[in-house]
Amino acid sequence: MWHYTEGVQNWDPIWPKHAIRILPGPSSMWFDALGRRLPQPFLPGYDTLGTLRYLRTTPDIAPYDHSWFILTQKIIKKEFALSGSEQNPDITSGERKSFVRQRLLNKNAPDPVEAFKKHGADFVVADHLEDLVAKMNALTDEALLDPAGIRRQIEARDLQLANPFSKDAQIQGIRNARKSLSDRLGRTAAPHRILDPDAGPLIGVKLHILTRKTLGGIQTDLSSRAIGLDGQPIPGLYAAGEVAGFGGGGVHGYNALEGTFLGGCIFSGRAAGRALAAAPRT
Repeated sequence: MWHYTEGVQNWDPIWPKHAIRILPGPSSMWFDALGRRLPQPFLPGYDTLGTLRYLRTTPDIAPYDHSWFILTQKIIKKEFALSGSEQNPDITSGERKSFVRQRLLNKNAPDPVEAFKKHGADFVVADHLEDLVAKMNALTDEALLDPAGIRRQIEARDLQLANPFSKDAQIQGIRNARKSLSDRLGRTAAPHRILDPDAGPLIGVKLHILTRKTLGGIQTDLSSRAIGLDGQPIPGLYAAGEVAGFGGGGVHGYNALEGTFLGGCIFSGRAAGRALAAAPRT
């Protein structure tokens, strides 16, 4: 199964428990359930599986199935995208004017993102950090976040912006991302202090573990024949594509994603077709 760490509840679901994944840029500050900034390399958009492992196996935070983004309006405007074609009409329409209007010229975030900020159960907005943390604590069964501790960590990060040779890994990542013209124009906000009032309001987002895909499930042999509970091929039954883990699973490693799916599906489909063609007729 493939899990993501940036899931939010869908305020307008298409099916029951339909969640949405945030596709983040590099600038949001990421905190665990106890209010501690995640260490590198567990930064937004970096190492999904590593961050998942960190959040679910670190002993004192493993009991909690959530983490937090803290960001500004300036960041959400430029860096937040949402998984699902219905959440990105300016991209899926193929109209360049729509993309430029929504992503570059709009004072707000793209319309679907603003809708989540306004209606989403996991989004809170405030002008002052202490008010923001109070709203974040209201979304959990117990108040786990210390506003003074959160402020210390954000101020320490903000101070790094004054140093052109900052040793803060996230600040370095933001500056590196903006060396790309496309990222600078449409994906990465200009570096700024999180606590800069001109960049506000402040936004807190409660993040959940989201299961996006199931890869595999049916065991096959190298001829794509489905294997039964007795370890033997089931006569006449073949499995190919995602349901079979691409004919054995792991064919592209544990970090394979959408860009690798088609080749595996074609390969396992070819194996199944050849095996079926060569099978004796009964």
